[in-house]
Amino acid sequence: MSVFPTEQAKKYEELKAAQEKVFDLWNQYWWDYSGFDTWQFWLNIVMIVLPLIFLYLFIDRKRLFLLLFFGFNIHIWSAYLDGMATRANYIGYPYKAIPMFPIHFGMDTSLVPVLFILMYQYTIEKKANFYLHSLILIFLITFILKPILAAGNLFILTKGTNYFHIFLGYVIIVLFSKGITNFFLKMTEQKAS
Repeated sequence: MSVFPTEQAKKYEELKAAQEKVFDLWNQYWWDYSGFDTWQFWLNIVMIVLPLIFLYLFIDRKRLFLLLFFGFNIHIWSAYLDGMATRANYIGYPYKAIPMFPIHFGMDTSLVPVLFILMYQYTIEKKANFYLHSLILIFLITFILKPILAAGNLFILTKGTNYFHIFLGYVIIVLFSKGITNFFLKMTEQKAS
């Protein structure tokens, strides 16, 4: 017996049924067009694995938790924003490593966070301007990498979305991630003193 009013329960069941159908359609689409036998699948796997290997080899182990905390923030906020934009059909990924996720798993969980971790590490080591280097990296991801992915039909912009929107999204993600990281750094410093 449902605890929802009748109309709400009916709508909820309709949404669940539609969601299940879309889930099944994405899985079938993946098997038909994006599975193990496509170069796009293997490129997505490379975008997951290669950055993680690179990170393992080059991360500053003295600052491991700081760098990974910042990178985890980049990952989380990228995945959230990407998931919302994908679900609302502003962007799309015709080829995925894992069909159950609406996000581009390689970009949001590996490539982009690793690039930002290494950039953050560089700015700490060289005492360089974090925000300037972030803007440069965001520019390269948005206006170089994303169009290359779009040329290979690995990334699609729809409903009037353009690369400037993507650029702004990354700016927000980086500012938010750096703000959270700075907040916890300050808390740690206060506790230590």
